[in-house]
Amino acid sequence: MFGLCVLLLGVNLSGCSSEAIREDAYEAPQEFLLGPEDVLEITVWRNQDLSRSAVIRPDGMISMPIIGDVPAAGKTASILAKDLSTKLLPFVPNINVSVLVKEVNSYHVFVLGEVSKPGKFQVKSYTTLLQAISMAGGFTEYAKKGRLYVVRAHANGDGRYHEIRIPVRYADLVHGGGATGNFILRSGDTIVVP
Repeated sequence: MFGLCVLLLGVNLSGCSSEAIREDAYEAPQEFLLGPEDVLEITVWRNQDLSRSAVIRPDGMISMPIIGDVPAAGKTASILAKDLSTKLLPFVPNINVSVLVKEVNSYHVFVLGEVSKPGKFQVKSYTTLLQAISMAGGFTEYAKKGRLYVVRAHANGDGRYHEIRIPVRYADLVHGGGATGNFILRSGDTIVVP
């Protein structure tokens, strides 16, 4: 409990509102949010020169003819299609753009420390903490299950990122107790098993 209080205090001091923020209280979005490395199929109706496959770059952008770089990460495919239509409209009248996700590559988590198979895990659906530990083959005999934590990049109010640590006890995950519970991981989260 003390660790969670320190975590919440640290988050509040980092430029967030005075309301307590629970970093582990993360609901999966209703629609898939695009991210770096996702592969898209962009179709501009009746225009083969503008239709293409695109990979979202690490900076969250895609490149398109005529309009250049367009932000894609953090948007749904339908929102990106609307953005592309708006930007292309001055060049192509009566435009109709569709965006399909060909490959989901942006959602990944890391598990390191005292697990059987540490590493980066590319996942195709939202994953909980227990599921990620299972993908890593479970704990070794030396794992300190009461001292797990998740390292997460968190945006400050000024847009800069810093890392926070979310302490977790395995017994609380299994028995459904504790302050954090078995929460859904965000892409890029790192589970550390000391």
